[in-house]
Amino acid sequence: CFPLFYYEENKSSQNTLFDSNLDDEYIKRDGVSDFIFEKALKLYGKSVTKEDLFYYVYGILHSSDYRNTFENDLKKMLPRLPLIDKPKEFWAFSKAGRELAELHLNYESIAPYDKLDIEGEESQNYQVQKMVFGKIKKEIDGKNKTVADKSVIHFNSSITIRDIPEKAYEYVVNGKPAIEWIMERYQITIDKKSGIKNNPNDWADEVSNPRYILDLLLSIINVSIQTVDIVEGLPKLEFE
Repeated sequence: CFPLFYYEENKSSQNTLFDSNLDDEYIKRDGVSDFIFEKALKLYGKSVTKEDLFYYVYGILHSSDYRNTFENDLKKMLPRLPLIDKPKEFWAFSKAGRELAELHLNYESIAPYDKLDIEGEESQNYQVQKMVFGKIKKEIDGKNKTVADKSVIHFNSSITIRDIPEKAYEYVVNGKPAIEWIMERYQITIDKKSGIKNNPNDWADEVSNPRYILDLLLSIINVSIQTVDIVEGLPKLEFE
């Protein structure tokens, strides 16, 4: 976790039993060090803030050039990030990082992708058992085989989502497309050992939103597409 701010307990505070001022109990610290901030000021000008640097980091961490170049290093150590020479590129990464953070923090409130075809939505049957991909016949090695059609997701027996762009699956989180994480986690399962049933529909009932899971899936599809678009627009990075 690399926070913009973090808080340390104020051990010198002399609060009494009846004090409730949290500002006295904790000291707010910057996650971005003064050392790197001063270097950034010299490179990019006095308008740079620590928040700009924070989002620059988020942008760089999404760069395909950076991730591919240092793929092996990133598997065994913390990332080492460059301060690039060109101010224009710095601001491009910072702006992109800010946009990505907005998407990834507020994913539940992102509107559905407007080019999806949602069949059966009027049925108002939003209960989910297990979401599955569509199927399509395809010739492989001279034989007709049935394979998954990821442009189609059968949400349940009533609702089907069609025309999902292929690039939506390019947004990968922990080794798996974000869309597939939603499909996997939001299904009814029963633990073999305990027999305990996990029903994600219970959460939809709890928040009084029967469409919660469907809306979440639709939002994640759009988040994925927008993420890929932003990443594709990042400046190219070259490393010696």
